Amino acid sequence: MDKSEDKETRYYIDLDLASRKIISWNYGPRIELKQSLDSPFSSRVFVSKGQYNKLMKAHDAVVKNATG
Repeated sequence: MDKSEDKETRYYIDLDLASRKIISWNYGPRIELKQSLDSPFSSRVFVSKGQYNKLMKAHDAVVKNATG
């Protein structure tokens, strides 16, 4: 089941600053999202819905190509 999206939805990418890798990405209601992560080596970057959708599209293409 997909989460609901409205004008209060925020999209984000969590980054591991030490390894320069994406930890996760997701979205949720603005009021429920933490602004910072527990680790000092992690950072949450908020992105637009368009940027988030572009990331999802690229991810789906990679997964599709990897599985054949």
